[in-house]
Amino acid sequence: MSYTTLAGRTAVITGAASGMGSATARLLAAQGVRVALLARRAERLEELAAAIKEAGGEALAVATDVTDQASVDAAAELVHNTFGRVDLVVNAAGVMLPNPVDEGRADEWQRMIDTNVTGALRIIRAFTADLVAAAAEGRTADLVNISSIGAHIMFPNYAVYGATKAALTYLSTSLRTEFGPRDVRVTNIEPGLTDTELADHVDNAELSGQLDGMFDALGGLSSDEIADLIAYTTSRARHINLRQLIVQPTRQA
Repeated sequence: MSYTTLAGRTAVITGAASGMGSATARLLAAQGVRVALLARRAERLEELAAAIKEAGGEALAVATDVTDQASVDAAAELVHNTFGRVDLVVNAAGVMLPNPVDEGRADEWQRMIDTNVTGALRIIRAFTADLVAAAAEGRTADLVNISSIGAHIMFPNYAVYGATKAALTYLSTSLRTEFGPRDVRVTNIEPGLTDTELADHVDNAELSGQLDGMFDALGGLSSDEIADLIAYTTSRARHINLRQLIVQPTRQA
């Protein structure tokens, strides 16, 4: 599908080294969007940027740790110096580390909070002025946050992960009251079972097996399918805000 209205826009995409972030970067770039690729794995970003450029797109690889404010500040400076003002931000960076709460894995809790919540806030802070200015000029401006159906559907042993995603969903809802009156759209996307590298982070053999069983029984969405949804959402007329999107495999209740 072609989303011609996206051409000429400038996007920042976190979590761009893999999964939904990478797929979104490829699709947006193919539609004529300049894409700044943010993630920790520099080598993966460089490979993606090279592939996008080879296909005729514009891409900038920016090694960034969203849990580190100095890293985000440096990334924002590089993006601005290279591409100028941004009008589309996709918060796709995330980490999922399920375990029973009574195991007390405080390091995992902190990592999820720092990445899934505070990391998204750092990116929002870095590029809010860009989005507001773009909208004030009459251009389309989008903030897209990738949450999860875990924000409101309970899964045993995913309490902390679900709590971080619930926080991101609430943040998106609240930000609309601040950004909407200034013509900046905020979209919260909650994917269901999706084939990404998140599952690879699970170090609990029982929970990993449960995930495998769910994919076998229900099937799963692909990262490309989530990217397609992001492209569709951000290519609507600027007065239309698809604000809350829940997407899951048909077999997933």
